[in-house]
Amino acid sequence: MSEQLSIDIYPLDPSLLDDYLRFFDGDAFADNPEWASCYCAYPHAEHHQRPWEERTAAENRAEVSRRILAGKMRGYLAYAGGKPVGWCNAGPRRSVTTVPREEGEGAVGAITCFLIAKPYRGKGVARLLLGAACEGFREQGFEFAEGYPRRDASGEGANHHGPLSLFLSEGFEPAGEQGGETVVRKRL
Repeated sequence: MSEQLSIDIYPLDPSLLDDYLRFFDGDAFADNPEWASCYCAYPHAEHHQRPWEERTAAENRAEVSRRILAGKMRGYLAYAGGKPVGWCNAGPRRSVTTVPREEGEGAVGAITCFLIAKPYRGKGVARLLLGAACEGFREQGFEFAEGYPRRDASGEGANHHGPLSLFLSEGFEPAGEQGGETVVRKRL
């Protein structure tokens, strides 16, 4: 990877379902197989109806596929050489089940996950995805972008919400705490 890295970012839409699934089936959790069943379904799962630990990879894959085909799963895929190498889950806060509901949340876009294939980590891919998410939120009329980095994240896998330093360097400011996460927010 000594050559200049060229990354293209695309908003998720139904035409990218196969790329999304290929990324999650292969590269996304290659070095973190215990999380391979997620498919980034966790932020949208109805945890009060069924414990997360009881869900299978096949169920999560099918649910995410339905959400993508229905236009209810939002985010951005990063590509290098025509191959998906990164993902950022970024959509309306009201569509995320893992954050408490608030008055006026319709104006808030939530950035819940980053997943970068191991060979592409530390190359600025997450920063590009974060920029695309914020720009997309701005274009969609959101007033704020919000992220949820973990305070105690140890290791790359545990940093799937994005590192606090990334959000702060991109103009986000601490806006509260929830569980083991710092809530960061940026006015768009």
